[in-house]
Amino acid sequence: MSKKVIISADSTCDLPSELIKKYSIVLTPLHVVLGEDTYDDMVNIVPDDIYAHFDKTGQLPKTSAVNVQEYIDVFKPYVEEGCEIVHIGLGHALSTSFQHAKIAAQELEGVYPVDSKNLSSGSGLLVLEAAEMAASGMNAAQIAENIAAMTDKVRCNFVVDKLTYLRAGGRCSALAAMGANLLNIKPCIEVDNKDGSMAVGKKYRGKLSKVLCQYVDNKMIEFNNISKKRAFITHAGIPQETLSELKGLVEKKNYFDEILIAKAGCTISSHCGPYTMGLIFMTE
Repeated sequence: MSKKVIISADSTCDLPSELIKKYSIVLTPLHVVLGEDTYDDMVNIVPDDIYAHFDKTGQLPKTSAVNVQEYIDVFKPYVEEGCEIVHIGLGHALSTSFQHAKIAAQELEGVYPVDSKNLSSGSGLLVLEAAEMAASGMNAAQIAENIAAMTDKVRCNFVVDKLTYLRAGGRCSALAAMGANLLNIKPCIEVDNKDGSMAVGKKYRGKLSKVLCQYVDNKMIEFNNISKKRAFITHAGIPQETLSELKGLVEKKNYFDEILIAKAGCTISSHCGPYTMGLIFMTE
């Protein structure tokens, strides 16, 4: 008789609460250091707290990885109940969390860590795939193998409205940020699905409504093998009107069977700031 499979993920997968509940996904929060205090991502701190702190102090938080013992504490009760666990972690280029999860897994039986090589809804897409496999009765080892083989199919990117947060985080110079903001340039941040690192892609210019239209058009023609199964529209805090506009642009393409809305957690939000938004999907 096969064992029950638990799907585990880092808080950085940015899945909506209804999906976490639907699939009984176990989340482990990364830590956010804000001033002299340390918080658990999306447990006792949310992006709006970060924005308020930055507006007041000009300082961004630091994030710290989940440590080995914390992962053991999360995994062990399920193992003792006779379950197996597939843990899908934040890309290794972004945090040592995945390495810590691997070490924790060596201390326990039946725990299968998978490097998502991604972040936010890029990881979230893989978590949902794993959850569906578990629901179908697939065993943990096979799920982990299948998900590991799918990581290079994830296409995750975000359009950043202002470079203020990237500058504050040391990811671009003050001069570059000032110039981009003055010229109304909105860069697309591409996630490398080989390791989860981020780099600047196409640079858009103009009003946000115009940029979003160009962005959706570009992403739909960039790949000729997009999976129609589902896509995420993920944002770091935008007005409902703008969110509805973006969803409408994607819906008009009549391409995806399911379009999910997700609000980014503290990791993406602290890197890119509010009004960041992205269209995340997979290729075949």
